[in-house]
Amino acid sequence: MGTAVTAVRAQVADYVELTKPRIALVVLVTTYAGMWLAAGPTLSFSLVFATLCGTWLASASAGVLNNYIDRDIDVLMSRTSHRATAAGRVEPQHVLYVGLGLAGASFLLLVLTTNLFAAALAMGTIYFYVVIYTMWLKRRSDLCTEIGGVAGALPPIIGWVAVTGEVGLPAILLFLIMFIWQPPHFWVLALLREDEYRKAGIPMLPVTSGAFITKAKMLLYTAALIPAGMLLFVVGVAGPFYLTMTTLAGLVYLVLTIDFARRPLDRKYALNLFFFSIAYLLLVFTVIFIDSHT
Repeated sequence: MGTAVTAVRAQVADYVELTKPRIALVVLVTTYAGMWLAAGPTLSFSLVFATLCGTWLASASAGVLNNYIDRDIDVLMSRTSHRATAAGRVEPQHVLYVGLGLAGASFLLLVLTTNLFAAALAMGTIYFYVVIYTMWLKRRSDLCTEIGGVAGALPPIIGWVAVTGEVGLPAILLFLIMFIWQPPHFWVLALLREDEYRKAGIPMLPVTSGAFITKAKMLLYTAALIPAGMLLFVVGVAGPFYLTMTTLAGLVYLVLTIDFARRPLDRKYALNLFFFSIAYLLLVFTVIFIDSHT
């Protein structure tokens, strides 16, 4: 009996990990930020709960389907070889059914509790991540990180649309921040894993263009985050505290990226920059909740 329970728990843990819970956390925070800018404190708990659950289901679906498709290349990389799909701990067909089932549940929940537009955007996010990014770009082009970032930037728009039924400028500006933030965030780790990506035949930017070009593009995107972050203040959605904090954080992020770019590749500096990029994003969205006008 004890062995059976342990086996079930291990299987559940494997499926939970396939949903990429760390990515889902970012998705939920940014979705809620879109809702907050749309309605602020007037948001109803039921709408927030339903929207976040529906968006999480979409994120989980995308993560599971990504693992299903990438199992052949995941086994070639130390970072991903432990995944349940790559290691053969789960039946691939079952993983496919779970991923599709999560997508269906997301659509039904969002269409019944929010609106058809929000539900369609969630499905579009899954399609973009799974088909455009995972199945096509990731295996064919070094633009995968940049164009694929569309999927990761859509949750704030889903949140806004769930409240208003239409796309608004603040949601587009949140999309812009997320879209610009993602490439340098991912490239810093891609530089550390260049050999693994090369072995797996994945044309990430460090593989196709080398460290110099990758670092140069990281600098461009990081620099672009500063004016992009200012736009919420410019359009009157966020206040001076937001402007001050996001600008300072953006400048620190840029200085750290410059320092990283001018050095030979070093794991310590790469990881420090990676974790600061996460801190930067958390700070931006935290001050949105503190100093925004709805």
